[in-house]
Amino acid sequence: MAFDGRVISNVGVLAAIIESGNFSRAAETLGLSPSGVSRAIARLEAHIGVRLLDRNTRSVSLTDEGRRFFENVAPLLNGIENAVVLTAGATETVKGRLRVNVDAFFARMMLAPHITRFMDMHPDISLELVTKDQLGDLVGEGFDIAVRFGEPPESSLIARKLAETRTITVAAKAYLKKHGKPAHPDDLAQHDCILVRNSLTGHLMRDWQYRRNRKTVAVSVHGRLVVNEAGTLLGACLTGAGIARMKAIGIRDQLAAGELVELLPDWQCESFPLYALYPSRHLPAAKVRAFIDFVVTSLLEPRSN
Repeated sequence: MAFDGRVISNVGVLAAIIESGNFSRAAETLGLSPSGVSRAIARLEAHIGVRLLDRNTRSVSLTDEGRRFFENVAPLLNGIENAVVLTAGATETVKGRLRVNVDAFFARMMLAPHITRFMDMHPDISLELVTKDQLGDLVGEGFDIAVRFGEPPESSLIARKLAETRTITVAAKAYLKKHGKPAHPDDLAQHDCILVRNSLTGHLMRDWQYRRNRKTVAVSVHGRLVVNEAGTLLGACLTGAGIARMKAIGIRDQLAAGELVELLPDWQCESFPLYALYPSRHLPAAKVRAFIDFVVTSLLEPRSN
């Protein structure tokens, strides 16, 4: 198969389409006409001999063959980008569009209060944060990186563990003043607990487990309030609506300020790892490294939970 520089150019057009989501925005980003973008993709598909994109009037997505192809070439594009930055002597300059896939808890409870600092640190970054219930197809949807709680799925993605956080039981002082403080997990059955419904499965998570030494206690909790989103859970708990269980790493400020009180501290609940995932087998792009460094140094290291 013949190879020339036009193939790299056409691959760059493919990357722009994946990042922007359609031909028109890719054309605007690249300074091309929409027909020029279409011709570039047609030439690339003809050169490879497979269809890379499924397109309709509303959206563009990678075919299975296109996804496999882009998973292999994305590291090369990142390598070219890094080489250009390094050669230009701008090793500390982070530029370009960064598209990040995050879950609702991380986005609202941890990232949103500090995101202005990241933008101030990197004025040449254009950041898009997309909150999703599930990881989805990182490559096919044009994401540079994902930051998610839970063990990552088996895939070709690079997974870097950033932290481990425990789940803790908390309540506002207003609630405890009115209803008292539980001394044992079994006492929770007599309290108003804020229940969480899994937005994917619809399952109501009312079975709370606790461990101390070798003893495990399972409590079926009850409450009149049901939520399905972390921000609502926190807001309701802060107003004294009931007892809640949340990831400690996301409510450190509220605990430090005394707005929330940790209950049953001698009993352990489940824990969750926090991972960064990105579609590259090699050194990630400078903008991806900068985002990971920001998460680690600004959101995780100052206070350990």
